[in-house]
Amino acid sequence: MTTHDVVWMVTDSLQVPRTEYGPYNTRLAAEVAAVRLHARYLLRYEQAIGSDGELLAERVFAIKMPASTSGEVATGIYTRCATCGEAASHQEFWQAEVWADIHEFEHSKHMVRLFVRTKTADFKEIPDWRRDLCCGERVE
Repeated sequence: MTTHDVVWMVTDSLQVPRTEYGPYNTRLAAEVAAVRLHARYLLRYEQAIGSDGELLAERVFAIKMPASTSGEVATGIYTRCATCGEAASHQEFWQAEVWADIHEFEHSKHMVRLFVRTKTADFKEIPDWRRDLCCGERVE
């Protein structure tokens, strides 16, 4: 049985060879990473995977980010602790990361969640944001 999978990546160039960052599970997570990394393109990989796990077919679509990404993709960045409910708003993604690091250091076993407000959707949570934004795999 063939399964179809979609993987999102971020890159600054469409030339080969290029450096790609990701993978990301959702387009929103990829857009957040693109803004953070100042990347110009999102890459959508559509993959057909066979029952034995072999890649049967792959298509790549390039989506150009707006020229001025500040404020067009993410209009608000918010963090909230899932344990105690303490929350903060931020102007930059690095501020959210610093706030989360400090909060989780001062309160052991607390978990901070990230929410982004966009023009098209009110608050959207970015799942696994610490992994997606901080430690995205680098594929060359």
